[in-house]
Formats: sequence, C-alpha cells, structure tokens
Amino acid sequence: MKILKTVLILFAVSVMVLACGDSGEKVKATPTKAAKAANPNGLTDFEMLHGIGPIKEALKLSETIDVALAKKGEKTFELKCFQCHRVDSKLVGPQLHDVTQRRTPEYIVNMMLNPEGMIQKHPEAKKLFAQFLTPMANQNLTKDEAMSILEYLRKEGKEVKKGS
Repeated sequence: MKILKTVLILFAVSVMVLACGDSGEKVKATPTKAAKAANPNGLTDFEMLHGIGPIKEALKLSETIDVALAKKGEKTFELKCFQCHRVDSKLVGPQLHDVTQRRTPEYIVNMMLNPEGMIQKHPEAKKLFAQFLTPMANQNLTKDEAMSILEYLRKEGKEVKKGS
C-alpha cells in the first residue's frame, strides 16, 4: 500500500511538472472577437493596409519621380497591363490615374505580384473583383518590373494632379 501511495504521488507530481513546464512550443495568440470582426480573413494590420504578397514592409520611395524608371515602367505597362487598364479611363479593370492616391505603394505592388492571393483574401481586392467581374491576371512580373510600373503610375498621378 505504501508503494502504491508513493507511485501515485510521484505520478501526480510528474503530471504537474509537465503541465506547468515549457514544452518549447510557441503558442499563437488567438485573436479576439473584435479583431476577427475587423479582419475576418485573419489579415494583419499591415496586410489590411498594404495588401498580401511579397512586400512585407514599407517601400522607400523618393519624393521625386525617377523619370528613367517611370519610362521603363510605361513600356512594361504597355506590354503587360494595357490590355485591361488605362490610366485615364475604365476598361476591363479600373482606371489608374489616381491609384497612387487611393492605395499605398505596397498595396499596388502586392496587387501586381500576387493578384490571386489578393482577390482571395483582401476585402478591397474582393470589392474590385465584384465590381469588374474579371480577376486581375497574373502577368508574372518581377519585383523590379512592378516597381517600374509603380513609378510610372506615380508619374501619371502627379501629372493628373497638376492638371486639376
């Protein structure tokens, strides 16, 4: 009987030590109901503002437009984007003259580099898809190509703003 008592006590102590110990596993924080309501797709605050894709931190852009990069972006835009987009009018997709005022640079680049992921998970991209009824095609742009198109759109946005 004394041996059984000792074994039970050792077992109970072992269970308590294991239950209170650090298993080495990281526990993910569970979002609150309010956080889930604000981000129903489980997006982070950064993703909600800047989109879902390879751009995971703020882009460092110059105040001045890089004219050479914008010219390169214009050529890439004409080759890969012009079938669906115009700067000054709607086509298959939205007009882009003021996209740099409506969206963050990171959002714009993430949309170019990850259109499928954006349409599946991001509420603003879902709204665009619902409005235009055509998903943005993945043009398999490189980050450099997307950045040059962004610079072209920044240039066009500033020119439109000047003309206003």
